[in-house]
Amino acid sequence: MPARVMVEVEVRPTEDRDKVLQAVLNIVEPESIRSEPVGKGEILILEAGSLEALKKLYYLLRQERILDAARGAMKKGVQGDRLVFYLHKQALTRGKLSFVSGDHESPMGAVRVTIEYHDPKAVIDWLAPPTVRGQPVFERKMPV
Repeated sequence: MPARVMVEVEVRPTEDRDKVLQAVLNIVEPESIRSEPVGKGEILILEAGSLEALKKLYYLLRQERILDAARGAMKKGVQGDRLVFYLHKQALTRGKLSFVSGDHESPMGAVRVTIEYHDPKAVIDWLAPPTVRGQPVFERKMPV
């Protein structure tokens, strides 16, 4: 089964659509972007058919030095061959990563990241390996 990456974010009427889109593009390189109306706003849906789309997230996790927090959040989101986690939208618009457990922790809504892959643990090991004193214990190649 090839990988599938989907990032969903609500753009509320009080928000700048381009700013929200740019924030999400800081973590993913999508193959397609579409929009669906919801209430008075819209939901942006960014999709890709490869884990390659997550290379920006991979590097940002290391730059921010939050591999352990990321790993914990990702492990909680494994559901069969699917991995789901949420990022704080406002933090992302400032170029920072902050994991949240859902929309209720992000006042303007959270960014939902869904990764479908036959081995979610391999994806977690690649994106956020375990660390000792802040240093990765190992670095895995991107799963194919």
